[in-house]
Amino acid sequence: MGNEQLEALMLEAGYLRDDGTVGLKVFARAVGQQDGKTYTHTYVRRWLDGMVPRDGKTRTAITSALAQRLGRRIGLDEVGFGKAQKVRADLGLDYPGRLTDGVLAASRLWQADLAGMAVLVDAPVNAAAWNEAALSWLVSTRDDVLSDTGKRKVGESDIKGIQKTTAMFDGLDGAHGGGHARSALIEFLRTDLVGLLGGFTENDALRHDLYKAATQATLLGAWMSYDAGLHGLAQRYFIQALGISESVNDRLLGASILDAMSHQANFLGRYKEAANLARSARMGTTLSGSPSAAAHFYAMEARALARLGDAPACDKAMSSAVKEFERRDPDNDPADWFSYFNEAELAAELGHCNRDLGRAVDGVAFASQSLGPTSSGYVRSDFFATMVLADSHLDSGDVSQACEVALKAIEIGETLKSARCGAYVGEFRTRLDRVGRTAESADFIERVSMTRLWTTQDARRPTSRGDLRRS
Repeated sequence: MGNEQLEALMLEAGYLRDDGTVGLKVFARAVGQQDGKTYTHTYVRRWLDGMVPRDGKTRTAITSALAQRLGRRIGLDEVGFGKAQKVRADLGLDYPGRLTDGVLAASRLWQADLAGMAVLVDAPVNAAAWNEAALSWLVSTRDDVLSDTGKRKVGESDIKGIQKTTAMFDGLDGAHGGGHARSALIEFLRTDLVGLLGGFTENDALRHDLYKAATQATLLGAWMSYDAGLHGLAQRYFIQALGISESVNDRLLGASILDAMSHQANFLGRYKEAANLARSARMGTTLSGSPSAAAHFYAMEARALARLGDAPACDKAMSSAVKEFERRDPDNDPADWFSYFNEAELAAELGHCNRDLGRAVDGVAFASQSLGPTSSGYVRSDFFATMVLADSHLDSGDVSQACEVALKAIEIGETLKSARCGAYVGEFRTRLDRVGRTAESADFIERVSMTRLWTTQDARRPTSRGDLRRS
């Protein structure tokens, strides 16, 4: 088994190139300069293949060569030559004060993630970390860049490679769920992206594009982790993506990350934090000139207010979302990544809000609209909207229609590796229990009783409306 920790550090330091051997020779010379011995690329290849040098001086020389290039201390554990790597339980929760801190924290998170370290993989969210990140982003005046210490030259083709790879994983996420290819994306971030961030660029424009691509790739990793139910990890990835985004000097990009944090907080039942995160996103981009972004920020705030049962405030936020949406010009909107937020997506958000406010008729209307001709086409998005439609039919007393719609949704959801999909089914089950046993519900339960989405909810079903938190 290869030494992935050493490989990641060599990539970060710029010692591994696409042509492989040249980079190995350079690293071999760098190690030899530390202890006066002669090494060749064959030695380095053996180290990468998992062989641990017996000589302690050689091991120290390897860490010293890496430390000299990276500008920080490198321990034996970090290169896979010591005991199992240990990480702090709070790794990634702090908002990075410098770009260097953010990149380092993200790379360590990716490494720990792939190693399956339970202290992070099973970590819960920390509500205080959301608040601290939002405040730090709002008041920050940071303007820094990574020092170009690596020897690898980063060009436009490298940045396009990041963008295309991110787009590919984004498509897989939307079609198959965050659990489908999440580990493959994290592996890409830990190796390829870290290696590029450790290289050097020729001008500020390329550097800006590199950091933006890195932010968006890290953000996608956060979204996929969230969808897979790895909430502590997702929160940490969101925070580090937000920190990296500061060096892009793009407030809308940072605000979109706060918007995503709001989405996660709402899903986890932290409704006040969710509303505040959405407001922070809006406050930080008041003069951005992006109606699409503003509409989405208001929609996220409305989602949280609906769950809190604050109908007047929710209605106000929904109205503001609609007004901003009507002002949008997708072809000239500076937040081009919000172009997906079309009529169907807005209707889906309004459907969620009206369902949660107990307005079943409006919930049916908006959810049905979201599944119409302007539907996003994303399987997971359609699943969510369909389950909201089923919930709303159930709340209106139409058990037969509710079960028919839910059955269609579950058939769709069986193809998705998404913890969120399971949570929507869990909410429908709770609503169905309240209705009581009917011929329609009995037939429905019999038909879905062996499906994955139905059976995985047996051990973790909510028991009251206060627990219906997963949408």
